[in-house]
Amino acid sequence: MSNISDNLRILRKIKNVSQEVVADDLGIPRSRFASYEEGRAEPPCAMLISLSDYYHVSIDALLRGDFSRTSPDSLLKIGKNRFLLPILVDRKGNDCIEVVPVKASAGYLNGYADPEYIGKLPLMSLPFSITGKHRSFPIKGDSMPPLKSGDYVIGKYVESVSELVNGRTYILLTKEDGIVYKRVQKKSNAILELHSDNKIYDPYPVKTEDIFEIWEFVCSLNLSDKKEEEINLQSVMGMLRSLQVEMQQIKR
Repeated sequence: MSNISDNLRILRKIKNVSQEVVADDLGIPRSRFASYEEGRAEPPCAMLISLSDYYHVSIDALLRGDFSRTSPDSLLKIGKNRFLLPILVDRKGNDCIEVVPVKASAGYLNGYADPEYIGKLPLMSLPFSITGKHRSFPIKGDSMPPLKSGDYVIGKYVESVSELVNGRTYILLTKEDGIVYKRVQKKSNAILELHSDNKIYDPYPVKTEDIFEIWEFVCSLNLSDKKEEEINLQSVMGMLRSLQVEMQQIKR
């Protein structure tokens, strides 16, 4: 059964607007929007797209996510964007670090706001205390030496562009390029310039409205001594175990 009626009601309350305001913004009668929130009707495909754009939440998350389990404080605010950040915790209520494997990274742009997608990622925890929300991402290419394809970077979740520090490195989820790891320069509140440490690659601008997530670099896991065919989730897990990092699959 779809959770969309409950999710729409929760999202509207988070946005702090009335049904009439949302209906006007979407160009439909208030009674029609009310029928979606109350579960008396399901929005057609075209309306699902409009609702996804309006609330900046994937259609899959709208239909299958359970936003009642997501705190409003876990919403990412960057420029005009506002996105759900699904957060996984262990049985003691501690935040876990999700690992985005190479094979899963291709779908991260579509699944980053989907609790079901995030819920299927493997988890890890570090052997030292951390504060804030963290996630681990795979590196692609040679633009940020000494890191190479197959290495992993762990980033701390950044809530706002205003928190960025010029010259530091960040993992960004962008509309055009998906997951990228770059050194950032703020040109304005609306534009970031992304730099590679490998100088053969030219810097390029990205609009903040096209950035969906930002994670500040914390540490990396170097797998450059592995052959390309050996770089997989199992080898990453072995590296983590050698560092006394506990890793587990989510028990569903």
